[in-house]
Amino acid sequence: MQAMTVTEILFILYLFVITSGYWLRSINLSHLKLHGAEVPSGFEGTIDKEILARTTAYTLEQSRVGLVESVVDNILLLVFLFSGLLGLYDRWISSLSGSFVVGGLLFFLLLAMAQTLLDIPFSLYRTFRIENRYGFNTMTMELWLIDLLKSMAITMLLLSLLVAGALAIIRWSPGFWWLWVWGFFAAVTVFLIYISPYVIEPLFFKFSLVEEKGLEEEIRAMMEKAGVQVGRVMQVDASRRSRHSNAYFTGIGRVKRIVLFDTILTQMNHREILAILAHEVGHWKKGHILKQLILTEAGGLLAIYLAYRLLQWGGLPELIGLTHSSFPSQLVILMFLGSLVAFPFTPFSSWLSRRREWQADQFASKLSSAPDALATALIKLSRENLANLHPHPFYAKFYYSHPPVAERVQRLREDVKKE
Repeated sequence: MQAMTVTEILFILYLFVITSGYWLRSINLSHLKLHGAEVPSGFEGTIDKEILARTTAYTLEQSRVGLVESVVDNILLLVFLFSGLLGLYDRWISSLSGSFVVGGLLFFLLLAMAQTLLDIPFSLYRTFRIENRYGFNTMTMELWLIDLLKSMAITMLLLSLLVAGALAIIRWSPGFWWLWVWGFFAAVTVFLIYISPYVIEPLFFKFSLVEEKGLEEEIRAMMEKAGVQVGRVMQVDASRRSRHSNAYFTGIGRVKRIVLFDTILTQMNHREILAILAHEVGHWKKGHILKQLILTEAGGLLAIYLAYRLLQWGGLPELIGLTHSSFPSQLVILMFLGSLVAFPFTPFSSWLSRRREWQADQFASKLSSAPDALATALIKLSRENLANLHPHPFYAKFYYSHPPVAERVQRLREDVKKE
């Protein structure tokens, strides 16, 4: 029997990865169909059979669309990489420009544009079919199109900056570009975190000071108690696009601000809003934001250095059956390999994130002195957003960045009993 080639092995490995993902998705949906009508402990009187039925239907519809989109994306990726199409595309881009920087920029910009165009039908279906059907969507087609054009413009601008800057650095320092490129990416990341609340976010949303009487004073008092300095407490007109609700911190350092969706102000009382914000404060006080940033940058440095070494090796094109590839084309091959390597680490990343969420919940319970308020807030968020209350345990352990909401509520209720 003839031994398999490396190309065939990689193809089979990727099929295994995507098949594993589809299997996990399948057992999760089967679990929901089996238990979706059961009211979780602690949700009695707030979640009824009708809401559970809508939640199940909503989750199933979202998942079906996600499955179709995933299958289309994976088929196109496999065809692009293993049919020789990558080589054809590479040669075509090379014929347009002989410049290392310009050619590389065109290479990635056109791929990004193609990905955006492929996503449009799925985005339209989700927004104007599924979200409409379940009463979430408030967008007009005009607003959706304006958002799309703004997003594309920002994406292309940032991608141009990152790609052109990185390629220029590579050309300037062939031996140490991995270090300088990492530093460049890290600097841009921190810069964007600083300017996003003032430059990017206002392009999509209208921000104003919180209008709810007395709420800002209560929030500032809680922040002072926690020892966190916040620049401004804002509300955003999220209801122009969706009835989904949320609240979050944005920015770092002195530009930190609290942002509340206007939808959440109509769904929750002050105690519940304060409890949600106390959870976010917990992430700051526990150092989760900084730790995640450091972990991400350390992982990025390792990844870029490994990419540098593999590019020096010169055997990347042969892995997918090509004899020659340009620098940008080899980066695509590296990103594909990276997806294979990252898959087994998904459960660990999810576990680490869930662990931090538990810590933030505990901090919020102590800071707000009202663990029951956070529990009721989570119940309301689940009800209003039709969140899946019955994920398969294995699926949740593999993918969930947050503990299943029913588990969070149960633990918070137990904290109430201990007091």
